[in-house]
Amino acid sequence: MYFAGLDIGSTMTKAVIIDGDERLIGKLVVQTGPEHRRLANKVMVDLLAQAGLALSEVSYLVATGYGRVNVPFADAQTTELTCHAKGVHHLFPSAATAIDVGGQDAKGLRIKGGRMVNFVMNDKCAAGTGRFLEVLAESMNLRLDELGPTSLRATRSMPVGITCTIFAQQEIVSQLCAGIPVEEIIAGVHDAIATRIVRMTRLIGIEPDVVLTGGVAKNMGFVKAVEKHLGRSLLIPEDSFITGALGAALVARAKFSKESKAGTYRKKDRVLREATFFI
Repeated sequence: MYFAGLDIGSTMTKAVIIDGDERLIGKLVVQTGPEHRRLANKVMVDLLAQAGLALSEVSYLVATGYGRVNVPFADAQTTELTCHAKGVHHLFPSAATAIDVGGQDAKGLRIKGGRMVNFVMNDKCAAGTGRFLEVLAESMNLRLDELGPTSLRATRSMPVGITCTIFAQQEIVSQLCAGIPVEEIIAGVHDAIATRIVRMTRLIGIEPDVVLTGGVAKNMGFVKAVEKHLGRSLLIPEDSFITGALGAALVARAKFSKESKAGTYRKKDRVLREATFFI
């Protein structure tokens, strides 16, 4: 049996397939586009081809993330908080706290036994998220993946205000014009974001082990800044993007088992018909 999780986030879409023993069979990460239904269809077609499976072989599929309601072939939709907790626990059973920094939000979760027992989330402003870093990278004519290595060369960090993306952008331009080294500015940005996120997460209490997930977890400059403010090392998944999708697949497996035992499971007749989804 196979189970799938599809996580349509604000900037990236992730999909995972696991087998009945919870082993990873396939994964796919792509940029989120404007047409979520078309995207969901394409991602599942490509993931199934990668795994060598037919959609009929997937016993249960759970959708999560911002676009979860736009997956018509899903058996269920579940919040990303539930899925992140499940995915983090599967990867790191000792984890009690998770920090997830995505494209347009950041959240802290307290986890117990694979369940989310408390959480905190940033406000609706994208300042201090992955999108914030993308905008600032563009301001400095750098690729996003250059931010981490560049900041690690800094001998000090230059304070940067991040209450607003536009104002932070203007401040950085002023600092560049003043001749401040790029690496010091980026280090200051990472430090400011880490300060904000750690302060936010402390509202629910931070207990070890602490796991960092999301695309920003690939930025080692940011990782080091968070570790400095926490005073402890972070656990980071091998692929920090897919934690939510993995959790969704695990939720799918659990739901299948529960419904099968209760006699309420009905296999869905899923059909991927991209051409007819958008008439």
